Amino acid sequence: MNTIKLLAVTAGGLGLMRPASGTWGSTLPVIMALVLLLVDANAWVINIALIILGLAACFACVIWGQWAEERFNQKDPGAVVADEVAGQSLCLLLLPYHQVDWTITIIMLIAAFFLFRVFDILKLPPANQMQKLVGGWGILVDDLVAGLQAWIPLLIVFWIIATKVPLAG
Repeated sequence: MNTIKLLAVTAGGLGLMRPASGTWGSTLPVIMALVLLLVDANAWVINIALIILGLAACFACVIWGQWAEERFNQKDPGAVVADEVAGQSLCLLLLPYHQVDWTITIIMLIAAFFLFRVFDILKLPPANQMQKLVGGWGILVDDLVAGLQAWIPLLIVFWIIATKVPLAG
């Protein structure tokens, strides 16, 4: 059971990679979205997959976050990256997949990745206050806030681009 908990909170071991374990964890939703785009999945399929991945990561943080803090003997241990998976998944939701050409889609995914990482690292209010929550909630909620902070400008910019730029054939 401890192996399952460890794999869940470290996103299959990505959190154990160094350096910058949070960055490694953030790649999982981006890669999943990219793979789904490459197999020509509909936007709703991409969004449902991101919701499922994000909810699974939230579940791992909330249910096993306190266990992870005890296991690693610190609050919000760096190896726990399920929170980054959840925040990055949120940041990728409802983007204009298939509404723009491949170049803009790739730029959009890269922008989502970097914007989330910047907001996650900066911990702008109210994200910084969320870390005071107990156990798994303190691990998770600041990353959800960072995901939302990155998602809002990203969504606005790329939907404006999608309505202005004709889809390349």
